[in-house]
Amino acid sequence: MEMGMEMRRERERERKRDLMGESHTNIPSQDISVDWRGRPSNPTSHGGMRAAAFVLGLQAFEIMAIAAVGNNLITYLINEMHFSLSKSANIVTNFVGTVFLLALLGGFLSDSYLGSFWTILIFGFVELSGFILLSVQAHVPQLKPPQCNMLLKSDECVEAKGVKALIFFVALYLVALGSGCVKPNMIAHGADQFSPQNSSQSKSLSKYFNAAYFAFSIGELIALTFLVWIQTHSGMDVGFGVSAAVMALGLIILVAGIFYYRNKPPQGPIFIPILQVFVAALLKRKQVCPSNSHMLHGTQTSSNDKVALSPDSANLIPTQKFRFLDKACIKSQDGATKESPWRLCTPSQVEQVKILVSVVPIFACTIVFNTILAQLQTFSVQQGSLMNTQLTKSFHIPPASLQSIPYIMLIFIVPLYDAFFVPFARKFTGHTSGISPLKRIGFGLFLSTFSMVSAAIMEKRRRDSAVNLNKTISIFWITPQFLIFGLSEMFTAVGLIEFFYKQSVKGMQAFLTAMTYCSYSFGFYLSSLLVSMVNKITSSSSNGGWLNDNNLNKDRLDLFYWLLAALSFLNFLNYLFWSTWFDEHPSLSQKLQHADNPHCGEDHRIHNFNLSKKNVDDYVP
Repeated sequence: MEMGMEMRRERERERKRDLMGESHTNIPSQDISVDWRGRPSNPTSHGGMRAAAFVLGLQAFEIMAIAAVGNNLITYLINEMHFSLSKSANIVTNFVGTVFLLALLGGFLSDSYLGSFWTILIFGFVELSGFILLSVQAHVPQLKPPQCNMLLKSDECVEAKGVKALIFFVALYLVALGSGCVKPNMIAHGADQFSPQNSSQSKSLSKYFNAAYFAFSIGELIALTFLVWIQTHSGMDVGFGVSAAVMALGLIILVAGIFYYRNKPPQGPIFIPILQVFVAALLKRKQVCPSNSHMLHGTQTSSNDKVALSPDSANLIPTQKFRFLDKACIKSQDGATKESPWRLCTPSQVEQVKILVSVVPIFACTIVFNTILAQLQTFSVQQGSLMNTQLTKSFHIPPASLQSIPYIMLIFIVPLYDAFFVPFARKFTGHTSGISPLKRIGFGLFLSTFSMVSAAIMEKRRRDSAVNLNKTISIFWITPQFLIFGLSEMFTAVGLIEFFYKQSVKGMQAFLTAMTYCSYSFGFYLSSLLVSMVNKITSSSSNGGWLNDNNLNKDRLDLFYWLLAALSFLNFLNYLFWSTWFDEHPSLSQKLQHADNPHCGEDHRIHNFNLSKKNVDDYVP
């Protein structure tokens, strides 16, 4: 019996060593994942599209819940809470910006401490509690200011203050905290279900990203139509309650798949290894890098020709990008036998930091893209309000519902893209996604320029008809700019998420996926900055500025759209430079894979930060 217990203990120790990456053999590290009990996952029963389908269900319902709140929030703020128009607009903008910025917190907590599943579950309930509290406040008269018509008696209406305002903002930012932390982890957890070691699952990863965007489009479409209709006709309390019910249903779907998930264990604090590289490189800034990067600490081979690196980094050898960071790998010549990890780093650590720095320009190129998105959610809706919205004798199209136009198109385009275009393109490129994520992003950025060109031409026509002919043109003239941008977003948004997930350092997928959401925040902030700058610069003209008046018939929105079109095209040229630079400076591990598969592109630069937790002196100097 004692022998049996000892054998079981030994097997448990071996299992723990496997989970921590402490294999004794010098072979490439395997993709580590566990089931819901913490045991190694089974490739035949865990992961794949079946497991990802549960995550897709949550994604559709989560975006449905929060989009219904966000798109009609300004109406509630003005009509029920009696905030002014400018204050209400700021509250909505701050709320949206906070959601996307908090995505970074969700990614950090997931990769460092909780893992994607538990981060989603914990903050999903935080978001649900916010929806419930919003619904309760909207339903109970004592928690709101006295009813008052803000359009007729705005001076007499009492603005929500004190406890009433506190309850509202607590509820609103519970939603922001929950949604912000859930969003990047839904994408990362769904993608984690596809193992790189399983060829069939690996090929399905691109299909998953397209399916995720399809689920997003379905959720947005239902929110912008059915749920907004419920809010308008049944009251905001019922609308918020429906959002809570929808979110609860999504969490039930997530938990229902718990037995099928592959879960990536958290890696510990993810920023420490990054900081160690910069600190070590700074401390050794006066050192001279060897001309041959293979001479750096930790890159040599032992006498029996076996690679002397950890199995986690056997395929990582220093590249020529950002050579100043290689100084962190130079071992001191003062005879010291042991150096702190803050003074001596491994080549794997340095290469991982190089990858992180390399993707920043790609991320920055999508900010202007999201600035264009901000126009479609603000000025384009105002355009629609000045056009003929009549569809039939008794039905008028709400201008806010214009945002649903691209999603109506995308629920048909996305499946067709995945079913026909990807297999067709794969025959020529050999790429599992049909075209690489970088090319997909570039095509989307190029298309976004034409969205603004279409918007500028249409606005000129609308303004001339209204001012010169006293004629109101049909709202259908505005649809091309929405359709073009919807197609552009399908390429750019999905390509960006796929790019970051595949390029990211292993163990930081959720955090770097969260960075894609930050692009939305920066895009909206840049939009506000551009509007202020344009007004200030053009205010000296006789018209008093392009966007100075509340009346679009007096403003020159068409010129502002032309400016955005020019910025978008310049941004596309900037992207071409950085994407070309990125492809021309691959890591050596990518080059080796490219030799085996010339179409692998940038899909394989995935490395592990766990290595940095090992003592750097375990390597051959």
